[in-house]
Amino acid sequence: MKYLVMVQGTQADYESMRGKASAQAPVWSEQELQAMYAYMGAISDDLSESGELVDAQGLVEPAQTRLVSRGPDGKAVITDGPYSETKELMAGYWVVDCASLERVTEIAERVTRCPGPEGLTEYPVVIRRIQDGAGDI
Repeated sequence: MKYLVMVQGTQADYESMRGKASAQAPVWSEQELQAMYAYMGAISDDLSESGELVDAQGLVEPAQTRLVSRGPDGKAVITDGPYSETKELMAGYWVVDCASLERVTEIAERVTRCPGPEGLTEYPVVIRRIQDGAGDI
């Protein structure tokens, strides 16, 4: 079965990686950033070697988000980020093809151990099964 494994973050998290600390996010050192990228890369490499990796990507900061919705008149309403009312958003993901929910849970548990600076907010890793067909809701 295919699963989406989502890592979450906020605009403050992205800014802290660029050296701007906040009450929610401590500044990352260059060593901490490199350790995080190496750790996440190793997960992707291991999943690729096992044949379970379908796709994996990091996403740009929420400030570069665009929302498209339909207004009351039926016309598109387009809003560019950042969105102060938004809390956590997907920061990156893996799409994996695993034999079981237990296996993808092992992967998510590994993701939670990613290194970072002291005081880093720890977000849950979200697992969602990808639908196989229209009747699979």
